[in-house]
Amino acid sequence: MASLFDSILEADVGIRPQVSETPLELSVALSATAGCQVLLKCEHLQPTGSFKVRGSANKIRVLSEAARRAGVITASTGNHGLGVARAGSLSRVAVTVYVGTTAAPEKIAAIRTFGAEVITIEGPPIAAELEARRQAQLQGKTYISPYNDLDVVAGQGTIGVELARQAPELAAVFVSVGGGGLIGGVGTALQRMSPATRIVGVWPENSPCMLEALRAGAIVDTVEYPTLSDGTAGAVEPGAITFPLCRQVIDEYITVTESEIAAAMRTVATTDHWIIEGAAGVAVAGLLKAASGAYRGRQLAAVLCGRNIGLDKFLHAIGG
Repeated sequence: MASLFDSILEADVGIRPQVSETPLELSVALSATAGCQVLLKCEHLQPTGSFKVRGSANKIRVLSEAARRAGVITASTGNHGLGVARAGSLSRVAVTVYVGTTAAPEKIAAIRTFGAEVITIEGPPIAAELEARRQAQLQGKTYISPYNDLDVVAGQGTIGVELARQAPELAAVFVSVGGGGLIGGVGTALQRMSPATRIVGVWPENSPCMLEALRAGAIVDTVEYPTLSDGTAGAVEPGAITFPLCRQVIDEYITVTESEIAAAMRTVATTDHWIIEGAAGVAVAGLLKAASGAYRGRQLAAVLCGRNIGLDKFLHAIGG
């Protein structure tokens, strides 16, 4: 059986040209503010506005013909569902997306534009995940987890391959953490290709589910509060494959407040003229928080994981 790293290398070839290699842009203004070289990995420039196209494209790519004919079911707060819907549309695979009641209406509307069916489940994102998995079993369809799937994690890990190619001297990469699929894949790739690069996980203080699991040594119930980082919100599924992955690859933990997330979003809009969503703001906030310490003068990257946020919510967050 191929290792996760081997699967990441295979995905790096296999998901092209459906998924582009995104730029790693130097932010001159952020670098001056932080006192180090700040690079921004522009996943918000992906066709759906999020890194989730990678894992989705890879999962659809490796499905058997029978599984493609049957169709797939997934659950999502928005970006993953959008990625699966796009990959399904390009590959002519029927997609059903289960969402919780907290999913952003803009993201749901975008999912429907790719022809996917959307089913709303009362309750938090974990309720939609569990119901989607149950329905997939009942209907004999493939369930595509937002993070609890090695093929999905391998797709996300292609970001790490690109970072290793684009910035061989990278001291650290800052990644927002929800279910752990993004940082699990990126960390796996960089540990092999750029072992000197530190993998820094960043969480909103209001939703630190994987962080609490890592601290406890097991997946535990965690109290959550509303957060701008809706893309990372929600409990970690019991038995998630990403839990041991995160334990293995994350070198440093950082938490950020809602005001720090909003400030990071405002800063990126001001300095680099990009609208980014809360989850991307989490990574930037973590970088800015850590830059003045041991990383001063070094080369750092933050993964701008997405841009899918409603304009009113964005303007409210940045005080516009």
